[in-house]
Amino acid sequence: MPDFDSELSDAHLIERVRENDLDSLGKLFDRYYSQVYRSAIVITQDNAAAEDIAQECFLKIHRYASRIDTSLPLIPWLYRVTVNLSYTWVTRQKKRTISLDGMVDRLMSPNWLSPDHLAEHSETQRQVREAIGQLNLNQRVVIALHYLSGLSLEEIAEILDCPLGTVKSRLHYARENLRHQLQTIHLTGEVAHGYAR
Repeated sequence: MPDFDSELSDAHLIERVRENDLDSLGKLFDRYYSQVYRSAIVITQDNAAAEDIAQECFLKIHRYASRIDTSLPLIPWLYRVTVNLSYTWVTRQKKRTISLDGMVDRLMSPNWLSPDHLAEHSETQRQVREAIGQLNLNQRVVIALHYLSGLSLEEIAEILDCPLGTVKSRLHYARENLRHQLQTIHLTGEVAHGYAR
């Protein structure tokens, strides 16, 4: 039996949210929560903050449904809101050292590598984690959106509302910084996921 809910377009669901249809908001939540949450946790490094940010994103869909351009894909809008809320949270927490433990574990999710394979490379993961910890926030966000979310540089530029050249520069310097940090480590391409290439 076909799942008709999964066939409903984002635009159709947003139109229904405009009419205060909370079931349609719930369908969007189910469709995109994991992507929003994963992006938020890579930036904030805080489970509770990522959950709050993800929930706030969907509250913003409800609050601003009438302003969302349904002729455009919804996911870039969601990523933009996620990044903005995450930046705000990090800024408020700037006096607190943001732990990067687990960032690489999340970036190297089962979509890329199996847990058994990752276990064999725990020392490499630790070293990559430390190297990512040396990146500034802007570089870390670009790394997260490009490698975790699989977004193109053009999409990232749109989400961050900055020139494409700025995104390319941040990614270039992030890679250079990682290459410098990891130059003494023998990394396979799949473990590095292109960070140090």
